This record gives sequence, structure tokens and C-alpha cells, in this order.
Amino acid sequence: QVQLVESGGGLVQPGGSLRLSCAASGSIFSINTMGWYRQAPGKQRELVARILSGGSTRYADSVKDRFTISRDMAKNTVYLQMNSLRPEDTAVYYCKAVGFARVPGTADRRSFDSWGRGTQVTVSS
Repeated sequence: QVQLVESGGGLVQPGGSLRLSCAASGSIFSINTMGWYRQAPGKQRELVARILSGGSTRYADSVKDRFTISRDMAKNTVYLQMNSLRPEDTAVYYCKAVGFARVPGTADRRSFDSWGRGTQVTVSS
């Protein structure tokens, strides 16, 4: 089982910055993809940014040039640097990781697709 814990959310004024972190723990063998999604009240959850193990990234059009995703593979941690925040960025931000976990007591691996519990980001004056 793989657990994800997000941190770094909070209240910030428009134009401000926040840095989110998400640490994965558990019987991890490898992580292929880590990403950030967000869900605003009354809206569907949407992709914000994701990063592959090779380093390639993808961003939602609405956050390009403002947000930067990065990853520390040694720490199984992904970050989201959010600059020039806008009120419309207000949402609960969720971390997601996809990869393979070790099966305890065996040499087997099992795929996993795990979500964190989310961290609230509020952009308001």
C-alpha cells in the first residue's frame, strides 16, 4: 500500500505564491507518474500538472507559465510551485501517484494508483 500526504496549502492574496509538497511512502518499488489535480466547489476534478519519471511535464493551459511541477525521486516527493495566484485557482489540490509497489514477503510487484487526501488552497484578498 502506498500513501500520499500533501502539505503547503493555505490562504494567499491574489498575485501571491504557494509551494505544495506531496510525499509518497509505503512499499514503493517505482513511481512512474506523479501529479497534481484540483477540484473547486461544484466543479469536476481536473489535472493541474504531472511529471513522468523521465522528467517530462504536462500542464493545464490555465496554469502554464505560472505553476511549476518538480520531483525528487530519491525522496518520492513531488512539488508544485504556484506563482501569480488568482482567485480562480482556489480549490482543493490533490496529489496522485502511479507506479509499482512491492508485495511484502514475496518478490512480486503490484501496480498502484494512489491519491492523497488533498490540501486547500484559497486565493482571496
